Amino acid sequence: MDYEKTAGILKALADSKRLKIIDLLSCGMMCACDILEHFDFTQPTLSHHMKVLEKAGIVQVTKKGLWHYYQLTESFVEEFDQSMTQLFSDESSCICHEANQCTSKETMVSIHE
Repeated sequence: MDYEKTAGILKALADSKRLKIIDLLSCGMMCACDILEHFDFTQPTLSHHMKVLEKAGIVQVTKKGLWHYYQLTESFVEEFDQSMTQLFSDESSCICHEANQCTSKETMVSIHE
């Protein structure tokens, strides 16, 4: 896993409005004007949020005439899903498995109880 890249993505996601934008875009490409209808902020504020998401590689933008259309990047969806699966995986594929330092899930639960 690329920890730096994943941390950058998580920082971009650490905003409730950007999470809502991602939720909206999970349905498909949307015009900025349509995204804006779901929020109580201005177009420049939306542009800021979209730039953060674009810089993190989460969304891609296509300009058609006067409007910007946004969609989730396929690579983000696939890589983020894989990264989160790996991060919260069972001991057979975790990073400590290679060094034989894994603690079983039962032991981890008892440690945290």
